[in-house]
Amino acid sequence: MEHHDHLRLPVDVRAHLLSISPATVDRMLRPERENIKKSVSTTYRGNLLKHQIKVRAFADWNDVTPGFLEADLVAHCGGNTNGAFLNTLVLVDISTEWLEGMPLLRKCASDIINGLRVADELLPFPLQGLDTDCGSEFINYDLLDYCEDRFITFTRARTHRKKRSSPFEEKNGSVARRLVGYGRFEGREAWEALAKLYCVLRKYVNFFHPSLKLPEKE
Repeated sequence: MEHHDHLRLPVDVRAHLLSISPATVDRMLRPERENIKKSVSTTYRGNLLKHQIKVRAFADWNDVTPGFLEADLVAHCGGNTNGAFLNTLVLVDISTEWLEGMPLLRKCASDIINGLRVADELLPFPLQGLDTDCGSEFINYDLLDYCEDRFITFTRARTHRKKRSSPFEEKNGSVARRLVGYGRFEGREAWEALAKLYCVLRKYVNFFHPSLKLPEKE
């Protein structure tokens, strides 16, 4: 529009528009979109959001510095997904294999963000990057905004592909399953018990539990 003289903007306004991120634009326009009566396909919105989050391949983790974490949820449902149950947010640093486990009351963006805040205080290095699968609990504007506001690189797996790096699979299985188990946990009391357990486990796993990286799975 500027090229054809249909739009003239002050220099400061133009500079601000050029520097603003797509996620920030979306956040600012969200109240206006809610006033629009015409419905918008949730699948279409999801596809737009996924295009804003870069896909990270296994090879991209080579020579990565500490602070880039793989994230996933482990469900404590006891084999029955009906009703409310706890989840554990498992975070594994790709470079050092440092692990943090955060119990969550709900499988939602707000609880995941709260877990990340706690983990960020516990990590021995700055949180620089987060890689997740394509579940809606991770792929949402709240988590994207959280990462962008803190200059955290946010990447995801390819759609319909559940593939994890070997260090993550090893840590996920040894801690969240072997040490916590496959039982069902629900409610505030169970959440507090898991939180206390992880406070002890993190020291044992990160300082005294040896790790052996497995070869990449085909």
